[in-house]
Amino acid sequence: MSETSISATRVIDAPAEDIFEVLSLPAKHPQVDGSGTVVSGTDQRIQQTGDVFVMNMHAEAMGGDYKMENHVTGFDPNKLIAWKPCQEGTPIEHNGWEWMYELQPQGPDSTQVTLTYAWSDVHPKLLKKVSFPAFPESVLEESLENLAAAVSDK
Repeated sequence: MSETSISATRVIDAPAEDIFEVLSLPAKHPQVDGSGTVVSGTDQRIQQTGDVFVMNMHAEAMGGDYKMENHVTGFDPNKLIAWKPCQEGTPIEHNGWEWMYELQPQGPDSTQVTLTYAWSDVHPKLLKKVSFPAFPESVLEESLENLAAAVSDK
């Protein structure tokens, strides 16, 4: 763990294409989420850097139900997908944390997946309100376990 990010890595018994197919469809994110905060997402597939997708969320610490606009910051089919969440109605520059999945094929039916949660660009006002990391490394590990299950259910 660095001072501004945490990561977890797991080898998943599936081709990178199958894993990327799950990650690029926000409607599948509730199955993958290890934090228990993602309720639902759009059926519109992420296609490129700059896309924005909305997720319905729930967390008591956030006052219950809320929406997040996720701005895609990295997109390389079957290799990388990353986004910065932003609570609906809040300027993106006020958040600054990012989720990133990196996929490295380990053969035709096996892929090493690294999930990174980074907060190096978090606005100072938010740092005063929220203690980072907001999620422990175990949430990332659970997300990767859930991703493996979601891909096998495909």
